[in-house]
Amino acid sequence: MDISSIQHVVDGQVVLGNFTDVKYILDTFLFIMMGALVMWMAAGFAMLEAGLTRSKNNAVILSKNMLLFSIACIMYYFVGFNIMYGDGGALLGSISFGVASTSDGNYSSMSDFFFQVVFVATAASVISGTVAERMRLWPFLIFVVVLTSIIYPIQGHWSWGGSELGGLMAGFSDFAGSTVVHSVGGWAALAGVILLGARKGKYGPDGKVRPIPGSNLAIATLGTFILWLGWFGFNGGSQLALGSRDDATAFAEVVAATNMAACVGAITAALMTQFIYKKVDLTMVLNGALGGLVAVTAGPDLGMGVAAIDGIVAGILIVLAIPFFDKIKIDDPVGALSVHLVCGIWGTLAVGLFNPDVSLFAQIKGIVIVGLFVFVSSFIVWYILKRTIGIRASEQEEYEGLDLHETGLETYPEFQKSH
Repeated sequence: MDISSIQHVVDGQVVLGNFTDVKYILDTFLFIMMGALVMWMAAGFAMLEAGLTRSKNNAVILSKNMLLFSIACIMYYFVGFNIMYGDGGALLGSISFGVASTSDGNYSSMSDFFFQVVFVATAASVISGTVAERMRLWPFLIFVVVLTSIIYPIQGHWSWGGSELGGLMAGFSDFAGSTVVHSVGGWAALAGVILLGARKGKYGPDGKVRPIPGSNLAIATLGTFILWLGWFGFNGGSQLALGSRDDATAFAEVVAATNMAACVGAITAALMTQFIYKKVDLTMVLNGALGGLVAVTAGPDLGMGVAAIDGIVAGILIVLAIPFFDKIKIDDPVGALSVHLVCGIWGTLAVGLFNPDVSLFAQIKGIVIVGLFVFVSSFIVWYILKRTIGIRASEQEEYEGLDLHETGLETYPEFQKSH
């Protein structure tokens, strides 16, 4: 039943009302409130990253998460949104300044912009954790400017902007962004971390991996729960409408499936670590939940059964991928590559496996096209930054902690030795 057919009473008479304004209000409200939930994920990323890294770098990490969100909002408003959704060619949309505020259509254009911009910030947040504890602050923020204004919007134009890259992306399906958002952040992070190198002392001369424990697993767990909550906005809001009974039902089903994938991912990671290491690894459990969330993001509309499968495979992939990246000496302090890149790819492929209306070949093709574009373009930007202003802190700065050298602050001054 559409809201436009609702009856109401005026002076004791039942009157068929024109409730198109109600649909407009509900859809606009959906974008704003779900966008606010996704914005809250910025706090989750900050807490997760701070908890899984050393306290001597936490002030820089918190600064990065605050500033990257701010940069994403500014750059996507002035440049990125129109590149992604403006009328243009197959490669990109329009090159114009700012987003026009209109009330045409089913919702406010500014509510749409707000909902879209928090997705951009999420992609940038993925990178922060991967390069943590040895990348300088300002080169990272310069990269975020390029990512959020150009790289992310161009590939988004191919997937969600309607261009399909002249047919090359035809048939590709990504409900809320396992590839368009999460894998994009993962590919950009991978390019950066290859040029950046590992933290000092992470890998011994014999190739042995030396664990570097995080500062606060309680904060990391809080961050994971915040992200979990925010994901209901991420996937639920991607239903894009709330003005009918069918939309409301679909919204609820998406939220329930999102929750299921996280639960199953966490349990799977716990069982896997108990089986392999004879102990439950909390960090793997946290990333197992997040991996399930990333995986289900491409197809949260496919039901609870598919969501459970998404979570099972994601939990397994997390436990296998994190040590794999260490084996090839890709130092990822928070496991973001395993969560967002690996599980993002899996979730996108799963849509091709479980949705009869979507071709697996189209999914593979979309993953490859987006991955190649983002990795190559990101590598070029990172390389230019490395060769010009430099991206890595000095060995002495890394030893003493980036906080003192980049911010002049200590996150926990009463508990840290004064330098």
